[in-house]
Amino acid sequence: MKTVLIPTDFELASLKYLPEVTNRYYPQKLNIVLVHMIKMTDSITELLMLSRRRTEYKKITPEFLKEFNDFKTNHSDVVENIRIEFFYGSTVIAFKNFLEANAIEEVINVTNYEFKLPTKQSINPTTLINKCGQKTINIDFSALKKPAVTAAKVKAPVQTAEEVPQEEIENV
Repeated sequence: MKTVLIPTDFELASLKYLPEVTNRYYPQKLNIVLVHMIKMTDSITELLMLSRRRTEYKKITPEFLKEFNDFKTNHSDVVENIRIEFFYGSTVIAFKNFLEANAIEEVINVTNYEFKLPTKQSINPTTLINKCGQKTINIDFSALKKPAVTAAKVKAPVQTAEEVPQEEIENV
């Protein structure tokens, strides 16, 4: 069983690459850790209350949770465990410690995806992922947006000569 970290911004689009991840590792079972990265605060008061913070969880929409739970249920044959975590920090060493503490074996690097920043303290995960030194798997988000259209899936309607508009005939 492999433990994989996947960055998220709690947008529904960020769940689109989960099936691609499970397909890449099939039939191996996975532990998936969806991570949102937040810059560590400088405020001593906020640091003291960090363990009690729940404001970040308010940024997770009900729609995201529904899709997350549906994925969890529908892929239970390949996903042993899937959970949402927050990483607090902005340094590579702190991120490496997070990876080690969570026994992360591989990190998914989503390319061609514009991470939204739902809070003022949210950070784009790309820089830390690229610098962490952990084995990374690149997934191109732009390739996942639209399903590939093949000739077998597309059937052009057959038109008789009478059905073709006259201007189309003249342009040929």
